[in-house]
Amino acid sequence: MSEGPDKTAFEQRLQAAEGAAKGPVRESAAKQAGSAQRALALAMRLGVELVAAMVIAVVIGWGLDKLFHTKPWLMIAMVPVGMAAGIRNLVRASGKPDKR
Repeated sequence: MSEGPDKTAFEQRLQAAEGAAKGPVRESAAKQAGSAQRALALAMRLGVELVAAMVIAVVIGWGLDKLFHTKPWLMIAMVPVGMAAGIRNLVRASGKPDKR
């Protein structure tokens, strides 16, 4: 090819076409990466909330057992309470997202 206005016009059109072709692909990959990060964050949050509810319930039961000298009955009784609270938190967290 020869140097001149035709070559510069061709180079500009080529660069514009390359930029247009790469734009949607990059945006799609960014959306997929963001979606995967949100899913991982939700999974981590759900796991932590379930375990935290169980731990809090068992600690409360253990403390009540120490207070009332009923070892281990109140701690055992608090396990289903902790499970129910954990499952309630899971349902709330995985439900409809807030419209903020």
